[in-house]
Amino acid sequence: MTSRTTAPLSFTLLAAALAGCATPMAQPAPENVVGVPTVDVRRTPMTAALDTVADSYLRLTLETGTHEAGYVDAYYGPAVLMEAAKAAPRDKGALITEARALMSQLDKLTPRLTDPMEKRRTAFLRAQLRAAETRLLMMQGTRFPFIEEAQRLFGVRPALKPLTSYDAALAKIEALVPGDGPLAERVETFLDGFTIPKDRLQPVFDAAIARCRGRSAAHIAMPDGESFRLEFVTGKSWSGYNYYQGRYHSLIQVNTDLPIRLSRALDLGCHEGYPGHHLFNMKLEEQLVEQRGWQEFSVYPLYSPQSLIAEGSANYGITLSFPGAAKADTERDILMPIAGMSPPSDDRYWQLLDATKALSGARLTIAQQYLDGEIDRATAVTLTQKYQLVSAKRAEQSVSFTDQYRSYVINYGLGEAMVRAHVERGNPDRDEMWRRMAHIVSEPTLPSDLKVR
Repeated sequence: MTSRTTAPLSFTLLAAALAGCATPMAQPAPENVVGVPTVDVRRTPMTAALDTVADSYLRLTLETGTHEAGYVDAYYGPAVLMEAAKAAPRDKGALITEARALMSQLDKLTPRLTDPMEKRRTAFLRAQLRAAETRLLMMQGTRFPFIEEAQRLFGVRPALKPLTSYDAALAKIEALVPGDGPLAERVETFLDGFTIPKDRLQPVFDAAIARCRGRSAAHIAMPDGESFRLEFVTGKSWSGYNYYQGRYHSLIQVNTDLPIRLSRALDLGCHEGYPGHHLFNMKLEEQLVEQRGWQEFSVYPLYSPQSLIAEGSANYGITLSFPGAAKADTERDILMPIAGMSPPSDDRYWQLLDATKALSGARLTIAQQYLDGEIDRATAVTLTQKYQLVSAKRAEQSVSFTDQYRSYVINYGLGEAMVRAHVERGNPDRDEMWRRMAHIVSEPTLPSDLKVR
């Protein structure tokens, strides 16, 4: 069971009036804000055929969720469908057969499609069904090599680098944190000096999320009445989680098992909130479920290509919202005083954080070696300490995440790189970058849609 370390925080976002927030939503939106277009949904025989497959996919996803806790990450459709799924779920074998039959139906429909959005809808449904088939096979005991599992579940075949390729990045970090003892210990000790006191977590996260929202709302229109509730919890393998609950509301949880450093406030505020998971789910509900009536988007299966888009856009959203020195400036000028910290005399803290980003791919290589049985768990923990520059406790938490979510780890770094390449292609101005981001989080986007065009 989750143990709360603080009382839940109710936070109505439209009333967030901290400095740095966007123009109140009651006022006319700036011209560069991407709004919600009116969608002319014409009901055709092809639309009806896709709706039938989508309805079956929705029911299949809900029934699959009865076989694995956490498989359904979010659902806000009719409660009667969830109740029916729980009351009489088909067995895993029957669901695998259904998934394959639905993919076959989509294959027959595809050549007859002419509308571009219907084509994207069909491709999305097929990719989600392929992932469902794969996860059901895994529930039955089938194991795929790491790279194949990632491709079948998330739609991407990751290219992994050998761990030795990260040694040069370690050498650069060594120069930033000189001294005796293992580099990971020196880095941990240095970063621990920027830990947010527990009694300051709430106000620091309030301010951080408000600024993440303000920067997002300046470019992407928010649905009226959207909100979230923030909780601090313990006993999790992750550092933060967004539970989208429909009607433009989320529960955001932050794990306090380990001390939370200052850098995580804006990171989690953007990733779990704006323009990350909260905004992503809101725009799908607003534009696809409400505007188009595509009910398949009212359910979000965690092990699916949708997660690469969700995690990639959430991670890239940090840089998009706080480019260049904006993040460091916000932390130094706004968040550090709230946390009761004295700003450092130099930029070494931010230089170190930037330098460690070059090590992110090492996590995938370690996960592949561990899950494919090339190394044991103890070795995975040791390698995580070395190549992620973390303490034994943080390394244990990282490997525990891999134990629980397996190849899901590709979605963060690889997803971010793919979203970045798509948004920044051709060196656009910042308004265009935000417009591209808005399309990613508002449409039936697949990893294959992020190829640089």
